[in-house]
Amino acid sequence: QVQLAESGGGLVQAGGSLRLNCAASGMIFSMYVMGWYRQAPGKQRELVAAITSGGSTNYADSVKGRFTVSRDNAKNTVYLQMNSLKPEDTAVYFCNSGRPRGGWFPGDYWGQGTQVTVSS
Repeated sequence: QVQLAESGGGLVQAGGSLRLNCAASGMIFSMYVMGWYRQAPGKQRELVAAITSGGSTNYADSVKGRFTVSRDNAKNTVYLQMNSLKPEDTAVYFCNSGRPRGGWFPGDYWGQGTQVTVSS
């Protein structure tokens, strides 16, 4: 029932910016924790950023100060603004959603992923 649809990925030069979008349906969006994860070839999926219904955020150390996660509950959408992109940011980025659990664990629902490629 829950569906997450990412968009906004693409190819960008190092130092550039992209904004990822995740549109959610099939749930009461405002009640869920939303997050962004990424997975590079041959590597484990890792947390990039997450945001609670109350607006609390959590970021990976590697993106803190460069990326910003936000949400618009009226639009059932979560965003990831990515600035000062580096080649090591290249990965498939996944939207994630789940009920609050009192921590920053991934939720049960995943989008299909959107490719972000940063060239040197």
